[in-house]
Amino acid sequence: MATVPVSQLKPGEKILDNVQTKRGSVLFYKGRVVTDKDIEILRAFLIPSISIESKTNEQENVKETPSEEPVRTVHPFYVEYDKMLALLRKVFTSVGGQNPPILEIRTQLEALIQHIDQYRILTFEPKVFQLQDFIYHNSIMVSLTSYCLAKWSGLPQKDLMPVALGGLLHDIGNAKVDQAILSKPNKLTVDEIEEMKQHTVIGYNLLKNVTAINEGVKLCALQHHEREDGSGYPTGNKGDKIHQYSKIVAIADIYHAMTSARYHKKAVSRYLVLDQLFNESFGKLEPALVQVFIQKVTEFHNGVLVKLNDNRIGEIVFTDRTHPTRPWININGQIINLSMERSLYIQDVIQK
Repeated sequence: MATVPVSQLKPGEKILDNVQTKRGSVLFYKGRVVTDKDIEILRAFLIPSISIESKTNEQENVKETPSEEPVRTVHPFYVEYDKMLALLRKVFTSVGGQNPPILEIRTQLEALIQHIDQYRILTFEPKVFQLQDFIYHNSIMVSLTSYCLAKWSGLPQKDLMPVALGGLLHDIGNAKVDQAILSKPNKLTVDEIEEMKQHTVIGYNLLKNVTAINEGVKLCALQHHEREDGSGYPTGNKGDKIHQYSKIVAIADIYHAMTSARYHKKAVSRYLVLDQLFNESFGKLEPALVQVFIQKVTEFHNGVLVKLNDNRIGEIVFTDRTHPTRPWININGQIINLSMERSLYIQDVIQK
C-alpha cells in the first residue's frame, strides 16, 4: 500500500480504499484501476492524495503466480449486444437487407432484452464504436430505447417486442442506399438528400411481405421521419395517421442519431438533445411520449458526477422535475442552478 498525491498519480494504478468527496459521497470505489479521466475528476474535486496498490506488492504477486492473468468478466448484456451487432451487419450486407431472418433476429433481440436492466440510456456507449458501424449501433440502441419508452408509457406487454423490432429494423432501407451518401463527411446535395430520404419507402418495401411481423413494425421503417405537424417525410402524415410504434421509434432515433458521432458531425451533448426533444414536442413529436422519455432518462440519484460545457466537474445535488435537464450541480461547494445559468449545460455524464 502507498499513499500518493493526485498530482503524481498515473493511469493504471489500482485504488486500495474508497475515495470520498468532501460531502461524503463515494467518488471511486476500491479496486478501481485509474484512468486519465479519473485523474481529471480527482483534481476537480480537490482530492489531495489516495491510497494505491504498491508496485512492490504487484511485482511480488506476479512472481508468485507468473502464469496467471487477470480475469475480466464481460457482462452478458455486452455479449448479447455484440451478437446482435454481428447479426445486423450480416442482415444489412447480405442481399441489401432482402428477406431478413426474422426468427433469428427476434431470438437474438429477446436474448439481449433479458439483460436490459444493464442499459442506461443517458450514459450507455458501445464498448467499441467505429463510424462505419453507426447504422448497426444506432439500430440496436433505438430498439432498446424504444422498448423502454413503450414500457414506461404503459403499452401492453404484447406490444413491447414488436416496438423493439420496429426500432431494430427502422433503418433497414439504408441497406439499399448508396453507401457513398451515407458515409459522406460533408453536406449532402439536394439530390443526395432526396435519395437518402427514400430509405423509408425502401425499408417498408423490404418488410411489407414479411408475415412474421405485424404492420406496426413495418410502418416504423416507413414513418420514423414523419412528424405530428405533417412536416416530416415521406408522406407528410400527421397526428393519428402516424402509428404509435413509429412515434416511439422517432423519439429514440432522434436521440441516438444526435448523441452519436457520424461521418458528417460530432456527437452532441445528451442533455442538449433532451432540450431539443422537449422543444420538438411542441408540434413535431408527441408531447406525452417526450415528457415520459425525459423524466425517465434523467432520474438520477443525487451524487451522480457530470461535466459541464466549461469543463468543470461536479455532482448533481437536486433535480427540479419541472426542469429535469437542468439540475443543481455542486462544484467544490458552489451550487450552480442550471435552470438559471442558461449559458451552462451538462456536457457529459461521468459513470463511476
